[in-house]
Amino acid sequence: MDPLLVFPDPAPAELLQALELGRYPYFEVGSTEHAQRKEPEDGWSGAVVRADVDQDGAFALCRALRRRDQGLEPLLLMVSVGQLDDLAHREELFDDFCLTPFRPRELSARLAHLFWRTGRGTRPEIVEYGPLALNLETYQAAISGRPLDLTYMEYELLKFLSSHPGKVFTREVLLSRVWGYEYYGGARTVDVHIRRLRAKLSEEHAGLIQTVRSVGYRFGQARWGT
Repeated sequence: MDPLLVFPDPAPAELLQALELGRYPYFEVGSTEHAQRKEPEDGWSGAVVRADVDQDGAFALCRALRRRDQGLEPLLLMVSVGQLDDLAHREELFDDFCLTPFRPRELSARLAHLFWRTGRGTRPEIVEYGPLALNLETYQAAISGRPLDLTYMEYELLKFLSSHPGKVFTREVLLSRVWGYEYYGGARTVDVHIRRLRAKLSEEHAGLIQTVRSVGYRFGQARWGT
């Protein structure tokens, strides 16, 4: 595997530790020019760019990477909560983003998801329920053989629900188990993601995720078939 481009140089120690734990080779760059000079013969395998450290330099680098003939992907952008409003106008510059301070496990999962979307790596740990199949290592999901184009959190929510068929979860429990206790959003976040998941599952299969009135959500049938 060719190295990941990592910005800035030197990158924060916690980021490098997370990459090393995930066994991702990497090379740190301090500018667009540095990235161009040090690019491997076969190109970068992807990029992790911390905009919370140097916003102007990070976005300049992302623009340069996207302007290339094919455009570098996957490109993971790391931002602080205060930078979220800026992302709405820069969606073409990255494939996914991760909030800082970050959890190493989440960073690794997001990278795995992005590499799957570019067609790299397949390992056969599968969760299946009826027509639904999820590959837990490559972040691939399909319904009746049709691939689902899910965001990272849509996939994580679907994975959690489908791994506990028949069990009812409140919105608060889903927030803590899927998003994490430190997540700053509210319960409406769950409703929005459920609605998007149902739409992507299609009308035929949307009923796999059921609303339990005044409680929360359930995936699949309850043990008693209610």
